[in-house]
Order: sequence, then structure tokens, then C-alpha cells
Amino acid sequence: MSTDDARKHTIAVLVENKFGVLSRVAGLFSARGYNIESLSVGETLDPTVSRMTLVVHGDAFIIEQVIKQLHKLIDVIKVTDLSEEDHVEREMLLIRVNAEPAARAEILRVGDIFRAKVVDVTATAYTLEATGEETKIDAIVELLRPFGIQELVRTGKVAIARGPKTRLRKVEEKLGKPKSAAPAQPQDPRVVGFAD
Repeated sequence: MSTDDARKHTIAVLVENKFGVLSRVAGLFSARGYNIESLSVGETLDPTVSRMTLVVHGDAFIIEQVIKQLHKLIDVIKVTDLSEEDHVEREMLLIRVNAEPAARAEILRVGDIFRAKVVDVTATAYTLEATGEETKIDAIVELLRPFGIQELVRTGKVAIARGPKTRLRKVEEKLGKPKSAAPAQPQDPRVVGFAD
């Protein structure tokens, strides 16, 4: 396989929320020489389950091996390569920038363009918070670099699969389930829900 096929993959892993699971996953990657470019971990709605979002660079063979090895870990519940389906991903940035009086308005303008929020102000610095796709985060960093970046912190990516594109009622009609006898209500195209 050529290295031209190598690209970033975002992998979601549901694991049991237990001591040592993160180190076992990280150990699996390091033992095989795979690099984790980004890692985010957090509790799910079920406090006994955590979700890891990993970003790994590799070709189809490497990603297949990573997924197979993850499935072998006893604490892993489910592994999904989100790169293979429609998904939304975001990253967060906290960046502290020199804020000389002459540059403050321009820093705020750059922040506005990227919908960043000022979360801290001192006499000499602004701290901004921005969220978005990796390219957006890279762009704001490059635009703020000339002002003098004092410190920068980025989260890893978090990602979630997109929801279904049709409403549940339409799916039920296709499956031949009868409609409920509820009175017809005007449909608002902005509202997408699963319960009517």
C-alpha cells in the first residue's frame, strides 16, 4: 500500500470507566509504534462508561490493525471509525495573546471573525476561547501570532456521528407501522425530534 493513502482517522471508543483503561489503550498504541495525534476522554451519560476520541494517522491497513487491537482489549465496549461516516468534530483553543493598547481592537476583531470569546483580560494580555474544526483553530492561531502568543492550549478533537436525516415518524411509515390518531400539527422544518 502506498503512503498516499495515509490520512487522519477519528476513532470513537466506548470503554468501561475503570482505573487503568486509558493506560492500556495508550500502551497498545505505543507497543505497536502507532502515534496518537489527539486524545480526548470523558464520561458519557452512563457514568460507568467513558468515550475516547482518538485521532490516528495511517493508511487503511494501519487503521484496520488499530481497530482490531482495540477490540481485543477487555474494557473496550465499542469502536467506531467516524472518518467513514458523516460526523461533526470540534476542537477547543485557549490562547493568551499580548494585548498592547494599540493592538487591542485588532485582536478583538480577529476574535469576532472566528466567534472567539474573551475569557480573561489583564493589563497586558487577552485570553480568548475558540471552538471549531482543526482548520479554523489553525487559522486563528496564525492570525494572532504577530501580536505575540504567550501561551496556547488546544484540546484534542471531540467528534460525534450525525443523527438520522429523517424523522422517526417517516421511518415508521416506511416500515408499515400505523400513524397515531393525533391531530395534524403544522410541521416546523427547523425542529427535528424523535418524539411527536
